[in-house]
Amino acid sequence: MRLVHSGMPWGINMSERIFYSARTNGFYPYALIDDYTSAGNWPEDAVEITERWYSYLLEGQSVGKVIIANEYGSPELSDPPLPTEKELIAQAETNKSFLMTKANEVLAPLQDAVDLGLATNEEKELLFAWKTYRVLLNRVDTSAAPQIVWPEVPENVA
Repeated sequence: MRLVHSGMPWGINMSERIFYSARTNGFYPYALIDDYTSAGNWPEDAVEITERWYSYLLEGQSVGKVIIANEYGSPELSDPPLPTEKELIAQAETNKSFLMTKANEVLAPLQDAVDLGLATNEEKELLFAWKTYRVLLNRVDTSAAPQIVWPEVPENVA
């Protein structure tokens, strides 16, 4: 539960008391405790934090850190977790698909020029280079992520 606008959560006046829940990894302004309580949503593990610590956490989050609960249930900054093997493979598959689409976009007009007998020698060389690239790209084993050696994109691309 964190709505941010211009670096500051909506509805939170920095002179208010702020609470943090490790269970939800969220911040709760004390001014809304009645609303949360009546809805059955005030976390039992809520701990009060200082305005200064709250500002520090939000500033750290804005530069790529993540907010986590420490062993005492208090919020602290941490580096984002490293991607899992499954996430790395998914990223590699997305990249492979993107590169394949781009290769196909380049290949289509080159192939048209050859098919119509209108290709220059340079276009014929580019067609061969891009087809070779596409074959090598198709052979990339994404399950090897992140240790993938991607084929080099042909030069002279407009």
